[in-house]
Amino acid sequence: MNTYKRLSEVYKSAKIIPYNSSSKFIIMSDCHRGIGNYGDNFLKNQYIFFAALNNYYEKGFTYIELGDGDELWENRCMQKIIEIHSRTFNLMSKFYNDNRMYMILGNHDKDKKYNILSKCNLYEYSKKNKPIFPGMKIHEGLILENEDNRDHRIFLTHGHQGDLINDELYRVGRFLVRYFWRTLEIWGVNDTTDAGKNYKKKNRVERKLMQWAKEENTMLIAGHTHKPTFASVGKTMYFNDGSCVHPECITAIEIENGCISLVKWSVMTREDRTLYVEKEILEGPAKLEDYFEYNKANKS
Repeated sequence: MNTYKRLSEVYKSAKIIPYNSSSKFIIMSDCHRGIGNYGDNFLKNQYIFFAALNNYYEKGFTYIELGDGDELWENRCMQKIIEIHSRTFNLMSKFYNDNRMYMILGNHDKDKKYNILSKCNLYEYSKKNKPIFPGMKIHEGLILENEDNRDHRIFLTHGHQGDLINDELYRVGRFLVRYFWRTLEIWGVNDTTDAGKNYKKKNRVERKLMQWAKEENTMLIAGHTHKPTFASVGKTMYFNDGSCVHPECITAIEIENGCISLVKWSVMTREDRTLYVEKEILEGPAKLEDYFEYNKANKS
């Protein structure tokens, strides 16, 4: 099944979340939390991620994890991932317990959907033998819908849909990464199954996502490619939050006060040589209403 059809399927079945001008969302993806070994790409940015997410918690944001939060292609079990990154999961559980967290499936953590992780699954394990996210439903897509104008919709999904290896035959992709590509990566060979590491594949995926957003005249926020993207008003309404595994920084999409922004969090140095984590706005803020009204006025 092609990308267009798969995205349309996910869109039709997506959970609708109402929003208004006072709503606050922080959207991150592609953390690829691992087990603390050389293949754990999240390790180098874990403190940046925690500082950023804690800031959003204190400011009343809702956290949306847009897929590939955990690396379940290279790793078999959630238990060790949670043990290694317990501080991060404890913070995420605070969002969830406040009804301020949604999790979307990516290709690298699709196993969560099928509940095949047994005693190691995300729902059940914690150090106190209590569920971290009790009763959590993990989605393939979400729709943010304006309470005052239901035509103003934002579709959120990971962006791997329709790809043969990453979607329909994802178990084959998982096998290649787990037993084949990981070894070759040590020798400098790029993983051809990973859109975040393969530039040709990244561009091909992006073109398909943009085509869907353009033809459906719908605002789309995705991850998967690890390439931060921010649309200008009047252009195809395609956004990408980037990833949490960039060298020395993480990127994210903020929605606040009816505006959307692309931001970067990184470690900075003060004059006294102390370190701190700081946010930089890369693009925006731009009014969501401007995108929708422009497209409505120019819709053929």
